[in-house]
Amino acid sequence: QVQLVESGGGLVQPGGSLRLSCAVSRNIASISAMGWYRQAPEKQRELVARITNGGITNYADSVKGRFTISTDNAKNTAHLQMNSLKPEDTAVYYCVAVTPWKDYWGQGTQVTVSS
Repeated sequence: QVQLVESGGGLVQPGGSLRLSCAVSRNIASISAMGWYRQAPEKQRELVARITNGGITNYADSVKGRFTISTDNAKNTAHLQMNSLKPEDTAVYYCVAVTPWKDYWGQGTQVTVSS
């Protein structure tokens, strides 16, 4: 069993930055990959960014160059640094831990980009 707790969401103006964190209840180095998804109202959940335990990353085209995913193995935490935020980034952001037997999801954190 893996438990995830997200934090760092909030309201930010366009062009601003936020840093999301995901605290993981087990050794993050033993998890195959960590990811961030988002879901906007009346839209499907989509992958934002993903990082493997080998450090390989991939991003949605819409966030490339603006968002950075990382992990802190010492603190068992994953982060999503979001810069140059746009109104279309508004969504609930979910952390996910990928293991060979199951994907574990956090409860989500709201990000709202508005002036």
